Amino acid sequence: MKITVIGTGYVGLVSGACLADVGNDVMCLDVDPAKIKILEEGGIPIHEPGLLEMVRRNVDAGRLSFTTDVDKAAKYGVIQFIAVGTPPDEDGSADLQYVLAAARNIGKHMDGYRVVVDKSTVPVGTADKVRGALAEVLAARGSDLEFSVVSNPEFLKEGAALDDFMRPDRIVVGVDDERATDLMRQLYAPFQRNHDKLVIMDVRSAELTKYAANAMLATRISFMNELANLAETLGADIELVRHGIGSDPRIGWHFLYAGCGYGGSCFPKDVKALIKTAKEYGHELQVLGAVESANDAQKHVLIDKIEKRFGKDLTGRRFALWGLAFKPNTDDMREAPSRVIIDELFKRGATVTAYDPVAMQEA
Repeated sequence: MKITVIGTGYVGLVSGACLADVGNDVMCLDVDPAKIKILEEGGIPIHEPGLLEMVRRNVDAGRLSFTTDVDKAAKYGVIQFIAVGTPPDEDGSADLQYVLAAARNIGKHMDGYRVVVDKSTVPVGTADKVRGALAEVLAARGSDLEFSVVSNPEFLKEGAALDDFMRPDRIVVGVDDERATDLMRQLYAPFQRNHDKLVIMDVRSAELTKYAANAMLATRISFMNELANLAETLGADIELVRHGIGSDPRIGWHFLYAGCGYGGSCFPKDVKALIKTAKEYGHELQVLGAVESANDAQKHVLIDKIEKRFGKDLTGRRFALWGLAFKPNTDDMREAPSRVIIDELFKRGATVTAYDPVAMQEA
């Protein structure tokens, strides 16, 4: 199957490479010539274990190509994945300008039926906006070409993205018509040979599922961090407590580790966006508000401990930070707790020496 992936960032490049690796012909589009140059020269613009080898393997096999040509990309794939950034606005809402620009470009240049798939993390109702943008552009062309809009959120963990894509625990597809459903089933057939992992639902439910999943995981992280702080005060061992509660199958072991707070490209942005979406519809998500506040506070816990030990003036003292990215096996510095810690140490006059095995350049 011929597929176009719009965006060669983390989600787009991983998706494109994995889809090519199971035999599809994939063209990845990016409007940033610098990214395409890196890819065409045999490199990749992000760090993800195993991705470079997969990209090179599929480029060499002729299944994966890269372009900045919007017209060429829109005419290439029957399925068009939109995998562009949705950065947060000042009010916390997701900025959809790049998603809608991609949709308009598809509408301007498509020459046949297209399934337009939102792979980016987008708020509920985005598919309606994408559908409207496509219809508007096609009407201006005087075209009656047909299209479908699908929500297919990604559930990739940075540092383990290839395994997550190739061996998914579920594949959520929000779709409202049979033609698109059949094509999406064909597309994902190679990823569910053992059992059916497709979860078919309506588009709005799929859009909410992505935010709900990340919000739930962020909630577990903040809860464990608050519990760890309490355990320290009470003289309890949070690792033993974690073992005790994780043994309950209703709770499980995942995301029960205490730390410096969550960061990265997803959890902070998605929690804010879900809170903002709820407010727009007259709902206040009180739990998520507390999750966000607890996470912000957690990033200062280590600084509070340093102050308690050394005082507020840290002039002349040197501190070492082992690890800078928000998690291991990635170079992603977005919302990383280390950034808060370093800034606070500098404010107090300290000298900082830092090391990360993969994120030094990004830092």
